[in-house]
Amino acid sequence: MKAGNSTGEYALGSSDAEHERLIRQAARYAPLTDRLFCEAGIGAGQRVLDLGSGVGDVAMLAAKLVAPSGEVVGVERDPRSIARARARVAEAGLRNVSFTQSDVSQIASGKPFDAAVGRLILEFLPDPVAVLRSVIPLVRPGGVLVFQEPSWAPALAVAPHLPLWTACASLVRETLNRSGANTDIGLALHRIFQEAGLPAPTMRVEMPLGNGPEFIRRIYDVLCSLLPRIQQLNLYPERLGDFRTLLERLQLEVSESNAVVPFGVALVGAWSHRPM
Repeated sequence: MKAGNSTGEYALGSSDAEHERLIRQAARYAPLTDRLFCEAGIGAGQRVLDLGSGVGDVAMLAAKLVAPSGEVVGVERDPRSIARARARVAEAGLRNVSFTQSDVSQIASGKPFDAAVGRLILEFLPDPVAVLRSVIPLVRPGGVLVFQEPSWAPALAVAPHLPLWTACASLVRETLNRSGANTDIGLALHRIFQEAGLPAPTMRVEMPLGNGPEFIRRIYDVLCSLLPRIQQLNLYPERLGDFRTLLERLQLEVSESNAVVPFGVALVGAWSHRPM
């Protein structure tokens, strides 16, 4: 997702490298999001609204669930991300996905949706309750709202014995927080849904763990995208050493300890139906 206006500042940017990082991240998160959407009842023939589509991964996942008889409309502010998402949808041969450029609080739609979904979007909103309130009328009565948001606290608790990895993860979290994100908003979804006028949501939390190259590289990739912002905020700590050798040193630390690390964050999923 590329933030702007009501979505606040998106510190990770919209470079080609960031797009590639998002695609790699989405591949790891896809099974978690797929399970959540299925549990929430998203299925064939439905019309789904995807908030903060980014480069299109959640929209494409939803498109497969709703099948050719359904439809997915993705909303995204950043034109570069929309262009990449459209190209990927065309390459995948998905004819039931479209994207529109809009702020998430100013979505216009004449036909109601069966579901509104989002992944790692509410964390960047200065007022997620207000945005949810604006989205609820777009969903038919009885339709479902499903969101998957981060919680960094469980992730940081996994590997306190890995000082370099923990320092990197803490730096990512601090940079995002200093840039306006709420990195533990997942744990607040129970309250946010209800304040927006929805029933208390059904919730789950999942956190992939491992020590393969993609697990170790993930935190480094996020740091690469955040580096201009880290430097702007003067947050880069001396204890991380030379950034050019950081990935190699992270790999060595995890390998030598025979430990597992999270792939990013714990993902908290929540879903609730619009009252009839």
